[in-house]
Amino acid sequence: MSYAIRIHATGGPEVLRWEEVEVSKPGAGEVRVRNTAIGVNFVDTYLRSGLYPLPLPATIGREGVGVVEAIGPKVKDFKPGDRVAYADPTGSYAEVLLRPAERLVKIPAGVSDKIAAAMMLKGMTAQFLLRRTYKVKKGDTILVHAAAGGVGQILCQWAKHLGAKVIGTVGSEAKVPLAEKAGCRNVLITSRDKVSEHVKKITKGAGVPVVYDGVGKDTFMDSLDCLAPLGMMVSYGNASGAVPLFSPIILSQKGSLFLTRPTLGTYIAKREDLVRTARELFAVVKQGAVKIAVNQTYPLREAAQAHRDLESRKTTGSTVLLP
Repeated sequence: MSYAIRIHATGGPEVLRWEEVEVSKPGAGEVRVRNTAIGVNFVDTYLRSGLYPLPLPATIGREGVGVVEAIGPKVKDFKPGDRVAYADPTGSYAEVLLRPAERLVKIPAGVSDKIAAAMMLKGMTAQFLLRRTYKVKKGDTILVHAAAGGVGQILCQWAKHLGAKVIGTVGSEAKVPLAEKAGCRNVLITSRDKVSEHVKKITKGAGVPVVYDGVGKDTFMDSLDCLAPLGMMVSYGNASGAVPLFSPIILSQKGSLFLTRPTLGTYIAKREDLVRTARELFAVVKQGAVKIAVNQTYPLREAAQAHRDLESRKTTGSTVLLP
């Protein structure tokens, strides 16, 4: 028997329960993994609250790292003792769990368990946003909201590595140094600055070709005014709440803009895409172009406190649970 964080009803952090669970032998195509580190992400709070519905009861969490304990029939690419990482399916808040072998990737030497656990979901999200959703080019000036957050810091560093000039936003003065360290050339404070006005000033009226917005309700409409004609609004999260309803004609009125609401699951649905995405992420981390800041760790059984701190915006960088 082992333990996991489970929910029997949706709601606030108080619904997270530390419970004993039984983990069976791996079946065909499955691997049993003993977690060594588990990443915490905003999507976990959506699963807990019911914004993203799950069959209940459920173990929440998306990403983690561990050691292979056993393999099931028809598993060829992994063996006991391998260090592995994953970003889906749901169920990572556990000491031991079963994973589909096709959803695992091996962790290269030189990348620690805590770093790998903190970067799989956020880092692979940054990869598809920068390299596939809108392919950032050398010389681009881009806008990244929540630049001091987990995804934001990775986005900013990687974009700078690609040769882009990054305008970042943060929620408070205290987070400005974090955004600057992540590679932002300009940092705006959303509680003080009218972002679109400053972006237009920085770009001499041109606007930016892309906005990466994981905040949602509080930033969405102003972000549209930051875009150049034919620019792309990439809305990939709802940290401040869901984006309000609006008429698509607004996109034409503001310059024939493009809008997308991408998810990592779609971009890594095929195993070859998962492996390619993870490989590129590990490469930029190993060469030092992207540094993963694990600024908070909590025991797994204290996941509720991790969620409270995350939702109250007390955290910066990445948060990891330790079994």
